[in-house]
Amino acid sequence: MAVDRVLLAAPRGFCAGVEMAIKALAWLVRSFPPPVYCYHEIVHNRLVVDRFERLGVVFVDDVAEVPAGRPLMLSAHGSAPEVVSQARLRGGYVVDAVCPLVTKVHHEVRVRAGKGFRVVYVGHEGHDEAVGTMAVAPESISLVSEPADIDSLDDTDAPVAVLAQTTLSHRDWSDVADAAKARFGDVWMAGRSDLCFATTNRQGALEKIAPGCDTVVVIGSANSSNTMALAKVAAESGCERVLRVNAASELPDNLFGTVGVTAGASAPEELVEAVIAKLAPQDGTTEVTITDEDEYFPPPRELRDLLSAMEAAVHATLAVAPSARVSAADRTTAASDVLAGLASAAS
Repeated sequence: MAVDRVLLAAPRGFCAGVEMAIKALAWLVRSFPPPVYCYHEIVHNRLVVDRFERLGVVFVDDVAEVPAGRPLMLSAHGSAPEVVSQARLRGGYVVDAVCPLVTKVHHEVRVRAGKGFRVVYVGHEGHDEAVGTMAVAPESISLVSEPADIDSLDDTDAPVAVLAQTTLSHRDWSDVADAAKARFGDVWMAGRSDLCFATTNRQGALEKIAPGCDTVVVIGSANSSNTMALAKVAAESGCERVLRVNAASELPDNLFGTVGVTAGASAPEELVEAVIAKLAPQDGTTEVTITDEDEYFPPPRELRDLLSAMEAAVHATLAVAPSARVSAADRTTAASDVLAGLASAAS
């Protein structure tokens, strides 16, 4: 391999929602004896899932598979309302780790449907997030993925709203929104504050480096929507060779020149570090940053209540003075560091 230098996109890797979900599941693992259950993969990344499985987490696709009374986490992608209800009826401790941005989309679907809108939802059929969102108002929502799908929708006299899967950036679905406007006229759309900043930022950073690269390496799983979108962006930005890899072991030996590296929102930083180590650029690595992300999503409400009770119990048992009490440093703890700690615990 004769790689001269690596251009490293920033932001890359874990988004705030993934950070929250991984740390939440880690707290659950540490708080309860195994097995702990999780509905669907906590995030779409094999390394993350495997590491939790080694610690006794069981991932299921049906909450009916969870024994009554066992702790259960619902994944970051969001769950159908009936799934959440069924989970709580099983009598165990339930933590809903849905990304707050997905929650906002669910809320908008519910509100628009309640006001008589026909909701056009842009997403990938079968994706966990799309399945959960469609179930919020199944009688009032239609799934589309490309502009041609708009033509197949039934005529309607109702006002039309357009919403999208959060793992898609605005550029991924703006053409579908334009097709909806052309057919239905003045459609309602969420403000840009409701869009997933992480998806947009990662694509923007990749667009900055891709034109100057001989190869772009996108790290992430094939079932990760935003990872596959990054690979598409790299190709559309002018890079002739784009590789999507799960890990450094999948890199070919014939890479050369300038190699761009980025990672999907579910890919941990340790995978990025391993890829750069294998590329071994002769002239080093340059990080190209387009914006700094400082968004933070606190643990799910159910977990905050548990952690607060545990802290109070520890402080009381050890007779810690109020002035000396220290809360868990969740905000300043990176999920990648948590994952590294889990690897040590599992070995």
